[in-house]
Amino acid sequence: MTNTMPDVSTPAGIIRLGNMFCDAKALLTAVELRLFTVLHDKGPSTREEIRTALGLHGRGLSDFLDLLAALGLLERAEGRYRNSPGADAFLVHGRPGYVGGFMERSNRNLYPAWGRLAEGLRTGQQQSGSAFDQVTRNPEILRQFVGMMDALTNVVGPELARTYDFSGHASVLDVGGARGNLCSLIVRAHPHLTGHVFDLPAMEPLFDEKVAEYGLTGKVSFTGGNFFDDTLPHADVVTMGHVLHDWDREQRAALVAKAYEAVNPGGTLLIYDRMLEDEPDHIENLVISLDMLLVTDGGEEYPISEITAVAEKAGFAGTEVTPLSDYDTLVVCRKGA
Repeated sequence: MTNTMPDVSTPAGIIRLGNMFCDAKALLTAVELRLFTVLHDKGPSTREEIRTALGLHGRGLSDFLDLLAALGLLERAEGRYRNSPGADAFLVHGRPGYVGGFMERSNRNLYPAWGRLAEGLRTGQQQSGSAFDQVTRNPEILRQFVGMMDALTNVVGPELARTYDFSGHASVLDVGGARGNLCSLIVRAHPHLTGHVFDLPAMEPLFDEKVAEYGLTGKVSFTGGNFFDDTLPHADVVTMGHVLHDWDREQRAALVAKAYEAVNPGGTLLIYDRMLEDEPDHIENLVISLDMLLVTDGGEEYPISEITAVAEKAGFAGTEVTPLSDYDTLVVCRKGA
C-alpha cells in the first residue's frame, strides 16, 4: 500500500493525481453504504455476505472492496474482508469517534460542488446551492450539517480541552456552536465549567438532543440568534471554531470585535480554523479554503497574521498562536482584567 503523493514530474504521476478523486469517492461511497458499520457488526465477511447485507447488485463489488483494502481502509484475508483499525475506530456509525458525518456531508455537498470549481473561479460565487438559510429550513439537510460539525469537533474538541488551561475560568461560550458537541466535550472534561452555545434558533432541538446524550442537560444551555445582529452572552472563555472562515475579511473583523465584548474581563477568546501561513503551501488547508469558495458567499481560510492583527485592534491585550490537531491553528486572545 502506498500513501505518498504521486510524483508529478512524470506523466504517470500527473495522471494518478488527476484520478485521486476516485479514491475519495470510494471512501465516501463506503460511508454512504454504511459498509464499515456493517462489517463492525458482522465481523469478517465474504463478498457475497457483504453484497447481501448492503443490497448490492454484485458487479464491481470485488474491485470496490479490493480498492478499499489497497487504500488501507479494509483488511482482506482468506476471502473475507474486515475493517482496518482506523476504519473501525472512526467510520462506524454511532461510535464516539465517528468522523463519517463529515464524509456524508462531503458526498452530498462538497463532491458535487467541486465538480463546478471552474465556474466558482470564473464567477466568485458559491456552487453548492446550500446557503445557511436553506440549510436551516430543511431538517434533513440541517441534521447532515450538524453531523459534519460533530465529526470535526470530535477530533478537535478533546485536544482543545487538553491544550487550553480552563482551570481559572468558570464559564465557556461556543459561538456558532451548532448542537453543542464541542461545548459538551469541554464541559465534560472540565466539570467545574458551565457551558453555553449561541447559534441559529433552528439548532435548538438538535442541541437539546445532543446535550442530553452527554448527560449535560442544564449544565450546557442554548441561546438562539444571529451573531451579526444580536448581542452575545457573556462568558470567561468564548470560542469560535470553524466559524470565521465562513465569512469575508470585514465580517471576520466584526465578529472578533463582537466577541471581545462578550469575553469577561480577564478572560479569553479562542479562535481555531485551518489558518494559512503568509506563504501557504499546506495542501489540506488550501483545499478547505477552496471549499469555502464553493459553499459560502464570501468565506475563505485566512492568514494567521490577519486574525492576530484584528484581535489586537478589537482590544485584546495579547495573542498566542499554537497548532491544534493535525490541521488547525489555535489563536488565544487574552482580554485585560
